[in-house]
Amino acid sequence: MIEQRGLSAEIEVDSAGTYGGHRGDLPDPRMRSAASRRGYSLTHRARQIREEDFERFDRIIVMDDMNYETLHRLAPSRAAAQRIYRMTDFCRHHPDWSYVPDPYYEGHEGFELVLNLLEDACEGLLADLQAEKGI
Repeated sequence: MIEQRGLSAEIEVDSAGTYGGHRGDLPDPRMRSAASRRGYSLTHRARQIREEDFERFDRIIVMDDMNYETLHRLAPSRAAAQRIYRMTDFCRHHPDWSYVPDPYYEGHEGFELVLNLLEDACEGLLADLQAEKGI
């Protein structure tokens, strides 16, 4: 979405998790397959969030309450903790969802649901960033 709108120079996106056990791994093959059907190529490798991420990024976005709480405990300051948001805070078309579920045990439909939620939330987040930054 950022690339399609020509905003790559203004907005940087990265991905990290709270769990380090998958460090260096590609995303789940089922998610890569579901994403590919929608035109996304998921080639990034997993990494664990680092303390410097709180200073490097304007926002830290989490998928669920467990990660929200974990990152609040990891935040180096109150100011850093105020930059933590839930992904579903930005959903416009899925107001009943307060978290992005883990699709691991849900089969094909679970991965499609997660992509639906993420596309919705990313649209809302991008609109929010554009308004905030005036771009």
